[in-house]
Amino acid sequence: MSIELDPDQIDQILQGINIPPQPQVMVDLQMEQYHPRPDISRIANLIAQDVGLAGAMLKIVNAPAFGLANTISSVHQATVLLGIKSVVNIINGISIRGQLSDEDIVGLNNFWDTSMDIAVVSQNVARQIGLQETDNAYCLGLFHNTGIVLMKQRFPTYMDILQQAYAHNTERVIDLENHHFSTNHAVIGYYTARSWRLPHLICDAIADHHNITQLFARDAGADDAKKTLLSVLKIAEYICASGPALGKVRDDYEWARIKAYIYEFTGLGPYDIDAMIDQFSEMGIGSVTARH
Repeated sequence: MSIELDPDQIDQILQGINIPPQPQVMVDLQMEQYHPRPDISRIANLIAQDVGLAGAMLKIVNAPAFGLANTISSVHQATVLLGIKSVVNIINGISIRGQLSDEDIVGLNNFWDTSMDIAVVSQNVARQIGLQETDNAYCLGLFHNTGIVLMKQRFPTYMDILQQAYAHNTERVIDLENHHFSTNHAVIGYYTARSWRLPHLICDAIADHHNITQLFARDAGADDAKKTLLSVLKIAEYICASGPALGKVRDDYEWARIKAYIYEFTGLGPYDIDAMIDQFSEMGIGSVTARH
């Protein structure tokens, strides 16, 4: 099954897609679409590396008009369902809207690279602990910090506040954001994910990805599916040194606060995590290699 979208439908789909695409991914996609025989699998793999593009594909296939019985989190599946013509139209629409200055590109490089690294590590960690829905883990890893870019676009001082939040051993990273902006990147990310029609489990996990202590308390009552996804995400963030990178510090204060909950829930321990770090470093994942 595939559908062909007209320009008006493309404009409607792109409403709410405010995350600029990676320039290099767009170049690679443009080259692929001009190939005499475009490869849908190659296109899907490129789209899965970019937050905004992946969000656009999932938004349309999870729309009621598309008629799927269940929401999906697989970017590859979404791309195949849409078909070459519709995907190319969406890509071209985003390309027109997504003109970035050199300063913007430099400022977002770390976000793009880290999002992709965490998504890949999340999917692999999920596979190692026996989680069946590894697409959900990849999806959460890719989209969990979407709110950071949107907050950065809205508040000029946001990145300074975010750095302070990660650089200090506060109760929750988002508390300092709430104090300064009366909202935070987890909340904005949740509503963005909902507007993209991501599965409810993914949306809820995005909303709570800095509420680990509260969720994992014995009487919290959070469901195991969400706890498992969040455990995978937090392990991936630690392995990729996401917190220290955002805080520009050596110590991962959030991981120090929550690791006991993660270890108890997953049955993993420090040696297991260290082995994963070595494994992903050998795979050449940039943010993991950089921590050595």
